[in-house]
Amino acid sequence: MTVIDSHTHILTEPMIAAIAKEVPSLAPKLTRVDDDSAVLEILDVKQNPFPRSAWDLERRFAEMAAQRVDMHVVCNIPHTFLYEADGALADTVSEIQNEAIGALVRQHPDRFIGMATVAMQSPMRAAATLERAITSHGLRGLHVGSNIAGRNLDDPALDPVWEVADRHGLFILVHPHKVVAAQRMGSYYLTNLVGNPLETTIAAASLVFGGVIERHPNIRFCLSHAGGFTPFQAGRFRHGWKVRKEPHVRLKGDPAESLARFIYDSITHAPGPLRFLLEEVGADRIIFGTDYPFDMGTTRGVEEIEEAIADVAIRQKLFEGNARRLFGLGA
Repeated sequence: MTVIDSHTHILTEPMIAAIAKEVPSLAPKLTRVDDDSAVLEILDVKQNPFPRSAWDLERRFAEMAAQRVDMHVVCNIPHTFLYEADGALADTVSEIQNEAIGALVRQHPDRFIGMATVAMQSPMRAAATLERAITSHGLRGLHVGSNIAGRNLDDPALDPVWEVADRHGLFILVHPHKVVAAQRMGSYYLTNLVGNPLETTIAAASLVFGGVIERHPNIRFCLSHAGGFTPFQAGRFRHGWKVRKEPHVRLKGDPAESLARFIYDSITHAPGPLRFLLEEVGADRIIFGTDYPFDMGTTRGVEEIEEAIADVAIRQKLFEGNARRLFGLGA
């Protein structure tokens, strides 16, 4: 079967050069460390290490072969969301990346499926940029951060973006970004180990209780890293709806209906949680993902699925079938 990795990131050197030319104030700075990695700096954010495979296509193709992956769904790295920046400048950076990812898909149609990024802090611009990404650049999804400069994803100002996504029936990958309570998680890499799944869970709850999913039934929201804490706490969400009035402020229907529409990637790093996710949400709502090429992703994604799931038909859905359906690829 074809193996499609639906959660990967990319930032090539031509993208960096184009951003530096058009928007020098937001240009990523890449400082090589060795043959395998660099330090990436964007505004006040530093990624160390930043793996070579994020910008080197030949390295990426070699690693795909080694990891038994045939296709990558590629999106921008979260560092280039730039939601705290000027909206017009961030929109230009988004357009540069969208156009470049579209070109990569056309150059390598058997290797890449592309997703867009937009300047969510400027929703009207973002809606227009997303429309262009779909209709002009051929991208098949949207990559969004878990919060927009501290605002949750149920902010009514974001509705123009959701309306475009709903009209096109888009797949939207929700990725943790600028995690809450970072000042308490400075040690032990807790900003990622705990902060990232917590951020994803807050985003999921906001989409549910803010009525975003309910109002936009055609969007397929996918939660990164197996949904953070969402699958394990879904029962708590449902119970809170029954016993408290606060969850009813914007959500009209039962939260179970919105929860039932989430898609999850397969990144659990252990077989037990993956089997729990499969039992909790079903095989049709999980897609194979690795968070390539970052070190908190997995290089053994295919083997992890094989070790956790014996049923070949279920593996086929995770590796290929669900992605083909969600991205409109056909058989």
